[in-house]
Amino acid sequence: MLPPLTPLIEALPSTVPFVGPEAQQRASGRAFKARIGANESSFGPSPAVIARMSEVARDMWMYCDPDNYDLKVAAAAHHGVQLQNVVVGEGIDGLLGLIVRMYLAPGEPVVTSLGAYPTFNFHVAGVGGRLVAVPYENDRESLAGLLSAVRKENARLVYLSNPDNPMGSWWEAAEIERFIEALPETTMLILDEAYCELGPASAVPPIDVARPNVVRMRTFSKAYGLAGIRCGYAVGEAQVIAAFEKIRNHYGVSRMAQIAGEAALADQAYLASVVDRVAAGRQKIATAAMDNGLVPLPSATNFVTIDCGRDGAFALKLLQAMLARDVFIRKPMAPGLDRCIRVSVGLDHELDIFSEELPGALATARGN
Repeated sequence: MLPPLTPLIEALPSTVPFVGPEAQQRASGRAFKARIGANESSFGPSPAVIARMSEVARDMWMYCDPDNYDLKVAAAAHHGVQLQNVVVGEGIDGLLGLIVRMYLAPGEPVVTSLGAYPTFNFHVAGVGGRLVAVPYENDRESLAGLLSAVRKENARLVYLSNPDNPMGSWWEAAEIERFIEALPETTMLILDEAYCELGPASAVPPIDVARPNVVRMRTFSKAYGLAGIRCGYAVGEAQVIAAFEKIRNHYGVSRMAQIAGEAALADQAYLASVVDRVAAGRQKIATAAMDNGLVPLPSATNFVTIDCGRDGAFALKLLQAMLARDVFIRKPMAPGLDRCIRVSVGLDHELDIFSEELPGALATARGN
């Protein structure tokens, strides 16, 4: 006999949103030659960040500041808002888990896009929410479709990423602002901007902390090259941000993560250099795709989604053929999007390996 789980947890499937590259390496018994599938930044953090982390390593015997004060001050200054408009969490993933707990009761509807970030869906399932998924339109999240679903379902939450994962697409700021204006006041928009530093500035609306039904989420995992420290933050109206304090893990963001995040925000010159390198890497991936008769989609992120020109089964064969060649990439799995593979920008030698292995992998997938 085992102590019984709650009915909600008992009913959940024993699955996780991702199978990490480490698990895949353990299964194959080989290391990847190119790790270009998880949208990490192979360029790493700023040298100034690395120096600061080295400097404070001896201090890790101390607990972190449970208020995340210095990082909150830095993030507030960076965005021109007040301290009470910022909450720090264990990456955007951790903050998504909190916000679904804040606004969802079991059985209540949540609107997202079919094929959008699966960790959000994972958290919705964990509180018993009912997911309403709107298909992509022309490889972008459908603003009109999301709005229609919100109104039809009277949804408490709607999730939108801009720029988008897994397609790399984006909406201009004016379109996002029109979407926000059209939302019911009782619907909270989670605007996931994990990739916003890597896309055009014209896609990022000004932050308006007076609006109580929008929470903007940012991360240090992508452009700042700090995926391993698990740190992000949300910006929003003061009373909304205060509600996070009721349930967040106050010792969840390590001392090292807080210090690294603060140092990363201080080095905007390095961020600009990474943005340039990512743009060059996207072009290199796109060229490799076109050289092999595939179609790279426009991207405002640190990855390129490539249309393989056939169905999802073929794209899966290509993915598996690349993994067999020790090249770690991923692919969208939702119908309509699953015809694609997704390749993260990496270091030059990693992208060279991708270019070298792609023709053979395509031949394998085609049965040649």
